[in-house]
Amino acid sequence: MTATNATVFSDIVCELGEGPGYDPLTNTVWWFDIMAGKLIEKNWPDGETRVQELGMMASALAVIDAQSQLLWTENGLFIRDRASGRLTLHKAIEADNPATRSNDARVHPSGAFWLGTMGRRAEEGAGSIWWYREGQVRQIFSGITITNSICFSPDGRVAYFSDTDQNILWRVDTDPETGLPTGERSVFHHRVEDGGMDGSVVDANGILWNACWGGKSVNAYSPDGRLIRSVPVPARQPSCPAFVGPDADRLLVTTAWQGMSQSDRDADPNAGRALLLDIAVQGILDAPVRL
Repeated sequence: MTATNATVFSDIVCELGEGPGYDPLTNTVWWFDIMAGKLIEKNWPDGETRVQELGMMASALAVIDAQSQLLWTENGLFIRDRASGRLTLHKAIEADNPATRSNDARVHPSGAFWLGTMGRRAEEGAGSIWWYREGQVRQIFSGITITNSICFSPDGRVAYFSDTDQNILWRVDTDPETGLPTGERSVFHHRVEDGGMDGSVVDANGILWNACWGGKSVNAYSPDGRLIRSVPVPARQPSCPAFVGPDADRLLVTTAWQGMSQSDRDADPNAGRALLLDIAVQGILDAPVRL
């Protein structure tokens, strides 16, 4: 890997930074500290930073409109009023299962929200992927240990997701009108190198960008599953990338210090910070969710 410049987007240090995204309606970047139950928002590119204590673990959100968001939490889906921060329960999903929590999630181009769960201690096979749209909820995959990499081709005809525990990234054909799977999943890429396949996004050219937990990199895969580029990250545990900015032409990546000793953290000063990578990307932004 050749050297890549990166800048610290925020000095806030997260134990488990995750779920970043960009809201074009409000010119805001968001991300979470899952373990601390915090939602962090910052006006792009260098505006005010706001932190909300959610009172529960949360890991992803979808844009509804300029006034509200849909948060994916350990207790299900909550509508959040942006101005007040007020949370209102919308759908309880796996809220009756104390062994699991929310993890990765992303909005399909159809407006459907794919939602991943996992065991609180990464218990084997405890996680599932759920489909939500217009008040309907369906479980579409189960038996996953650490759900990650939920993302979609630009035309909405292919979905991707991973089990970080197995280091396998799958693909499955989807209905572009509903976001529901139309076939069986198949292996897109099985990583045998060091590092785990964590969060992913797909750009306008169909290239999948994956954060490599423990591998200090964001890796780019062609639509046929070939590794075509590896971008170094100045932090050991990148967790999820996101296209940010009005033109979706910057790549932000969240990181984490979870599981690291104090000496490891001392040697990894960016652990837990949100970083902007100095590379050119042609990103696309997630569609609003259809309530």
